[in-house]
Amino acid sequence: MEPQLLHDVTDAIATVVVHHPAKRNAMTAAMWRALPPLLDRLAADPGVRVLVLTGADGTFCAGADISTLRRSPEEAQTLAVAAEEALAAFPKPTLAAVRGHCVGGGAQLAAACDLRFAEEGALFGVTPAKLGIVYPASATRRLVSLVGPATTKYLLFSGELIDAQRALRTGLVDEVLPGGGLGKRVAEFTGVLAARSQLTQAAAKEFADGRTGRDAHWSAEARGSGDTAEGVAAFLERRTPRFTWSAG
Repeated sequence: MEPQLLHDVTDAIATVVVHHPAKRNAMTAAMWRALPPLLDRLAADPGVRVLVLTGADGTFCAGADISTLRRSPEEAQTLAVAAEEALAAFPKPTLAAVRGHCVGGGAQLAAACDLRFAEEGALFGVTPAKLGIVYPASATRRLVSLVGPATTKYLLFSGELIDAQRALRTGLVDEVLPGGGLGKRVAEFTGVLAARSQLTQAAAKEFADGRTGRDAHWSAEARGSGDTAEGVAAFLERRTPRFTWSAG
């Protein structure tokens, strides 16, 4: 099978799989280009409430396919940044499910997700210093927001890999699961996310990401959505709420 991004939607969960197992799921130029329009389609689908990004065959993503860097490092970085920004801008909750290597451009994609769950044995690294590449400013700032300036400098200065437990301690990862437990936990947690109010999630995502000047917008959305009335009624009636506001 050619290197590509696979995807499906099941029970309101869209799963995007980086598939290039011959090179530990390294991203080719075509794969970088394919991600933003795929995300646009999934964002517009009202049947999608959560997105999971993962890799094929027991590893997440080993970064950019180095052969693309030989041809045009500038173009490769431009494509990677566009894909990263499209993922960060996805209007619904996103979760990176990480097994194996999450390195270089793979770490860039994982950091652009809202949450990161990893399996024991996963390895994380940001490796441009091994190639003499200037890491993008946007990706550097995003990494600082997750792990702070000291850990960002450690990762970028050294290019060293860190294990899942250290990633958890630094804030790069939100949960670490024992071997074989990642799939079950991701399914369980994304099911929880899919049952919650998309209105709450979309507003919280914007606020947490630092977007300003939208308070009035979200107040108006809340007034017109019916989600608050439904949530309160469901709580008082001891039933599952049926939220209807959609980010799509």
